[in-house]
Amino acid sequence: MSNNNNIYIELHALQNFAPSNLNRDDTGSPKDCEFGGVRRARISSQCLKRSMREAPVFAETTGVEKALRTKRIKQQIREKLAEEQATAEMVEAILDDTVKALLSKLDKDGERTAVLLYMSDSELQDIADSITDKWSDLVDEKARAGAVKEINKVLTKKFKGRTSAPDIALFGRMLAESPELNIDAACQVAHALSTHRVTMEMDFYTAVDDLNPDDSAGAGMMGFSGYDSACFYRYMRLDWNQLTENLDSEALSQKTVEGFIRSAIEAVPSGKQNSSAANNPPSLLMAVVRNSGMGWSMANAFEKPIRPTADSGFVEPSVKKLDEYWGRMKAVYGEKSIQSVAVLGLDANLPLASLADYQVAGTDAMIAQVLGALPSNGETA
Repeated sequence: MSNNNNIYIELHALQNFAPSNLNRDDTGSPKDCEFGGVRRARISSQCLKRSMREAPVFAETTGVEKALRTKRIKQQIREKLAEEQATAEMVEAILDDTVKALLSKLDKDGERTAVLLYMSDSELQDIADSITDKWSDLVDEKARAGAVKEINKVLTKKFKGRTSAPDIALFGRMLAESPELNIDAACQVAHALSTHRVTMEMDFYTAVDDLNPDDSAGAGMMGFSGYDSACFYRYMRLDWNQLTENLDSEALSQKTVEGFIRSAIEAVPSGKQNSSAANNPPSLLMAVVRNSGMGWSMANAFEKPIRPTADSGFVEPSVKKLDEYWGRMKAVYGEKSIQSVAVLGLDANLPLASLADYQVAGTDAMIAQVLGALPSNGETA
């Protein structure tokens, strides 16, 4: 497909989290970075993507079980093998040769692959079925090499540039040892950044030993834990054409777009949630469908950090700044490529001007508008 005819879906969100530590660095502190000359709270792209693919609503919407990222591929294939008359040693030898030829070399323990592999359940089943089909040749040590080569050839052709897993189609797959199985990601996810300056705070905590004698004072343990609170700007971009190429199904691609939007709304990183319960949905969500041109990240709307007024907090001025920046972007760069815009606000009185006419009533209306703007060849789910 020509890039000149590509369709892109962009999601912008403002999401204000209560005090929490959703995404930790190597010291256990909330991740941060410098932007616009000041420290900002940050949630990494990797963390957001994992949260989205792990969100139950994603698999519920697409109707496809999420793929597995694991080194224990042999175990997964072994469990799917049809029962055959062979010793355990023979099965292991066959699995070793097949996995090494198709996917990756193995660790010293012989059970795990050297790298994490990202595979769908149906792909793992295809490998197991191919082994079963070639079983008589595989158990013959003289014929095994040829059988493994044939399996590798058939499956490489079947897996090349295609996947049955919506999450792999969105976020891509890279195998250095088997580049022919690589999948170009259809989705870009930016690091979430606070719209304002953030300084990490420390929580001093203690735990009491329930069996301490009455005359014993003091805690059973104590420690410190970092946390922050921030209004984050989030940005994601989905290439519709790449998605349909990866999945080779328009119907599943449409479900994946819906799952992408719903999981972007519902997915919250799990870091230290048992001690913070920061389950705060977005205050503003904007979906844009465009047919060409570069993406419009609105991050630079907050390059100058937001400063709250006496009674505004951070959400209201962040919404206002995003609205103003959108209007300026349209004025400077034009709106020829924009096919559809849908804005969903949690507060009915958000300060919108440039985006006021794009407001929709709810999530379902936003998704329907996005899907209605996508090209269709008539394939239905």
